[in-house]
Amino acid sequence: MREWTRRDVLWLAGAAVTSGCGYALAGRGNTLPASIVSIGVPPFVNQSPVPDVDRVLTDAVRAEFQTKGRYRILPESTGVDGLCIGRVLSVVLQPSAFTADKQASRQLIVTTASIEFTEVAAARVIWANPSFQVRDEFDITTGESANDPAALFTQDANALDRLARNFARSVVTSIFEAF
Repeated sequence: MREWTRRDVLWLAGAAVTSGCGYALAGRGNTLPASIVSIGVPPFVNQSPVPDVDRVLTDAVRAEFQTKGRYRILPESTGVDGLCIGRVLSVVLQPSAFTADKQASRQLIVTTASIEFTEVAAARVIWANPSFQVRDEFDITTGESANDPAALFTQDANALDRLARNFARSVVTSIFEAF
């Protein structure tokens, strides 16, 4: 049997390094077109019955874009290179767990929005989803919030913050992975 020489090992290592297969991990998209330096995220429009959810989701999307570092994030739609426009269509509660006396103890919250990201100079839509959905589950501590998202968010501000972070992370990841 042949022994491996140092030259053989170096040759194999070099071949392995230079033969990249072209695959990349999902969720690793981290750039937009080079022309996009500033991103406008104007206030989302709220068409849901939940007051203030538009502001919280808009703020979370802006903050998530900030984590990408290279972009200047602005609260307007003019004078920007990229534009993220959103409409919150609905926020719906669905019971997902029940107590022994058949009261909802956990709720699934489904947030549906229409989101579009455009490269302004090229007038090109980079990513759009007219029925973007994010789902999250929350424990219920009182009967008041069993069917009312506004009551749940009033009772538990952390629920709305967590929902907003998950929503924003999903939106921004989808936009970056689309390019």
